[in-house]
Amino acid sequence: MKNALLTLFAIIFFSDFSSAQSVSDPLKASFVTTDVTNFWKAFDKMGTEPQTNPFEDSYLKQGSAGVRAFMKGRIENATALLNTIRERKNDYEKARLNSLSMLDNEKQCRAAFMALKYLYPKAVYPNVYFVIGRFNSGGHSNPKGLIIGAEMIQSASVPYIVAHELIHYQQDSIPKRSLDLLAACIDEGSADFIGELISGGGPNKQTHRYGNANEAKLWLEFTAIMHDREDSHDWMYNYKPKNGYPPDLGYWVGYKITEAYYEKATDRKKAISDILHIKDFKKFLDESGYASKFYKK
Repeated sequence: MKNALLTLFAIIFFSDFSSAQSVSDPLKASFVTTDVTNFWKAFDKMGTEPQTNPFEDSYLKQGSAGVRAFMKGRIENATALLNTIRERKNDYEKARLNSLSMLDNEKQCRAAFMALKYLYPKAVYPNVYFVIGRFNSGGHSNPKGLIIGAEMIQSASVPYIVAHELIHYQQDSIPKRSLDLLAACIDEGSADFIGELISGGGPNKQTHRYGNANEAKLWLEFTAIMHDREDSHDWMYNYKPKNGYPPDLGYWVGYKITEAYYEKATDRKKAISDILHIKDFKKFLDESGYASKFYKK
């Protein structure tokens, strides 16, 4: 079913939606790479005028809405960016060719957009901005659009990262602050699940292999902490967990809960809408039936 959805883009047509940030026609969302080009122009100016910071005028001031949305908590400012580039110049150099290939898989992204339109007709599509940051964020969903950190993402992975962030963009009614661990895991895991459904891939294979092989043990551990703060454990947003587990096990937990809810549903399209508009995460867990598999007699 997942692969079949990718062919739907050729036969579905929808009307335009007037919005400054998004449209309802998947074919009309723009993929913007001018920021990547501007970044490398600034990068090549480093050292030619030692007293100036080329990223201020040549990159940030000329930046798109995507760059502006990527400032807080990521790029921060020209000085912070320049310092990171000086510290990791070789890493940036290695990322150059790949960052210039971000649109190699645009057709696959469009196919995923159309697949979401089939599953969730109310979907809206923002512009997708490819920018270069400080190796601290691979993707971000913002009211201004979807922003992809091109220095961190392999070109071949772009359709899956874009699909994940596109799902977050639809989750406008889900609170993004003060979440407990359960809510944060479902928020991210549901984006992985639906993102995979529309794009054909994406979730961390290593984490999923480990999680599936140790499912009962991990669920027992998770239930003891799932109502703690989202950032109080190594299950989320940590590439090197201290406990030795693979990264982002919280994404995997949320994926499994979402998968259970979806597989249990008789109306799959309604299930997609439900997943995109969760109000009560504990209730969603209960209705998924996922936990019951561990308590069967």
